[in-house]
Amino acid sequence: MEFNKCNRCGAFYMSEGTVCPKCSPKDALELSTLKNYIEENGFSSIDAVSAGTGISAKNLNRFLNVDGIVDLGDIGDNITNL
Repeated sequence: MEFNKCNRCGAFYMSEGTVCPKCSPKDALELSTLKNYIEENGFSSIDAVSAGTGISAKNLNRFLNVDGIVDLGDIGDNITNL
């Protein structure tokens, strides 16, 4: 097992994944919120999604790099504005 630094809070931890065990439930909740928001409202910009969901722009950018979070084909040209 590797010694990792949490992408969310910066704490060091010894387990798998990109976030520490303390932040994992927060990420899961925000990912669910993001998926629901995009399904209902579409994706216009990071700022609009952040305002609509309360998820920080930093975490939104991190989530958009997670495989399977959203079908980026549906986002279209707006993804280049990130």
